Amino acid sequence: MTGRNQTVISEFLLLGLPIESEQQNLFYALFLAMYLTTILGNLLIIALIQLDSHLHTPMYLFLSNLSFSDFCFSSVTMPKLLQNMQSQVPSIPYAGCLAQIYFFLFFGDLESFLLVAMAYDRYVAICFPLRYTTIMSPKLCLSLVVLSWVLTTFHAMLHTLLMARLCFCADNVIPHFFCDMSALLKLSCSDTRVNELVIFFIGGIIVVLPFLLIILSYARIVFSILNFPSGRNIWKAFSTCGSHFSVVSLFYGTVIGLYLCPSTSNSAVNEIVMAMMYTVVTPMLNPFIYSLRNRDMKGALGRVFCKKKILFSL
Repeated sequence: MTGRNQTVISEFLLLGLPIESEQQNLFYALFLAMYLTTILGNLLIIALIQLDSHLHTPMYLFLSNLSFSDFCFSSVTMPKLLQNMQSQVPSIPYAGCLAQIYFFLFFGDLESFLLVAMAYDRYVAICFPLRYTTIMSPKLCLSLVVLSWVLTTFHAMLHTLLMARLCFCADNVIPHFFCDMSALLKLSCSDTRVNELVIFFIGGIIVVLPFLLIILSYARIVFSILNFPSGRNIWKAFSTCGSHFSVVSLFYGTVIGLYLCPSTSNSAVNEIVMAMMYTVVTPMLNPFIYSLRNRDMKGALGRVFCKKKILFSL
């Protein structure tokens, strides 16, 4: 942070959502319910995976990390959004804005890498079932998780440091509900070409490459599914993969559309709606799509509650 940053801009004003004042309480209740659903759903998944030994497998290692990522990713923006919806002055300090950018990128990138790992896990499980335990060894799974955390740390730090070098001279009003990088670049009175190049090239690698790997994994899965002898198994596999891929497409489609292929015709309202899709809706849907519809998770839930009943009866 430069001296100019400190003396000229000490905070930003978040305009938030374009909602009429008479609808404010209704949307506040809606977003609060969505946030609580996200928190409780993901915490339930993490708790079940920790408590039930049957779920100590590669797929659920990735799921527990994804749930933690969703929990944190939603918590980066939603509490501030809810607070500002009830505040007369919806502001965020300069340092708080940079911190929000860092953790937003960190947990967003982490989710992206974990989705790739999960797609690869499903690919191996369906296409090479007899070699699954050999290929998806504990060492490989742990390495994939650690690599995801390390890469996201450096990527988030790179963008945050590049943002911290910019000057903001006069306008401090962000037409968004969080400190979005593209909105901040428009407010800066510094040269933002380096930031834009890094977003396009490094962001393209971080976002587009994982998306292509996921598409490739699901394409191979579909070809393998078509060779299943049982029509019931084909329908079950297609149903599972279809729901997974729909959430993946929602997440990556909105991110790519906003940051890598921005349109000049996009209004601030459209950008906010697209951002809501991957910051609010996707973390809320992931527990239902990836886990709570899963037979193993339902079984684990029953076993945990049975243990609790036995303990209370004693």
